[in-house]
Amino acid sequence: MATTADLRNGLVINFNHDLFQIVEFQHVKPGKGGAFVRTKLKSLTSGKVLDNTFNAGVTIYPVRVERRKFQYLYKDEAGYNFMDNETFDQINLTDKLVDTADLMKEGQEVEILINAETETPLTCEMPPFVELEVTYAEPGIRGDTANSPKKKVEVETGATIMVPLFIEQGDKIRVDTRTYDYVERVK
Repeated sequence: MATTADLRNGLVINFNHDLFQIVEFQHVKPGKGGAFVRTKLKSLTSGKVLDNTFNAGVTIYPVRVERRKFQYLYKDEAGYNFMDNETFDQINLTDKLVDTADLMKEGQEVEILINAETETPLTCEMPPFVELEVTYAEPGIRGDTANSPKKKVEVETGATIMVPLFIEQGDKIRVDTRTYDYVERVK
């Protein structure tokens, strides 16, 4: 058991008979009344994000989780298959446990959160940035820069990303996995 003073980003807690990960929190001490903590919680079972307010000093129930490095192998009808980099055990995750699956290519290293008490996988987290090759890009039209000069391209995993006009087919680009934004061209 812990209190709201122990809250931090990434902590997994048991709340309302579900497992939630704290996305962000803010301790608020108004001039009048008692202090409280505003939190943004992401459900690890459904993926929904909800806002919740805890009074200061309230007991919370953290869940012990482990972050383990896995390698993405392939996708089949049962889901996504990963291999543990240390023990070489293979596990299968369903579609709802993998958030940014369309940016994941074979051989990609990911982190999987595993409940340490029950040894069940909770969620799959990609690295913040991935490098992907552009497989299809429409030609950029020079005069079409009235608004933001961006075009859609398809990368090797099948995802569609908005990029600047100078990106061509065959270029390697770095993509932010949290926002699906183009970051830079990779040499």
